[in-house]
Amino acid sequence: MENTETSNQLKKLRSNYRLVIKNEDSFEEIIQFKLTRLSVYVAISSLFVLLVVLTSSLIIFTPLKYYLPGVGYGNAKQMKAYRNLKTRADSIETALLQEHRYYEDIGKALKGQVVKLDTNQLKLPKLENIDD
Repeated sequence: MENTETSNQLKKLRSNYRLVIKNEDSFEEIIQFKLTRLSVYVAISSLFVLLVVLTSSLIIFTPLKYYLPGVGYGNAKQMKAYRNLKTRADSIETALLQEHRYYEDIGKALKGQVVKLDTNQLKLPKLENIDD
């Protein structure tokens, strides 16, 4: 049974069709094509593959790849500058947080809200024995 079904599908793929383009006003045939379903599938598939190859080659072989987000391309100079900027931003953020804490502590001291630390609970660093 499957053999007859597949043979019918193959016959449909290979049967001829005619595509006629006519002028709407004069009904004059402008162009006509003799097509099969198989040739239409092959043409559409070939067009798709061609577009994928063209787009890929355009991205790979031109500077467009530098504009894609997350790809990580860039010359070494740009990457070094990016790392330096990131390090500076992190250090500025740390300095800003320390300054904020400092001003909060000064504000607490001026308001009289100083927390007294118990010096008995402070941990001192362990000293190592030095052999002379």
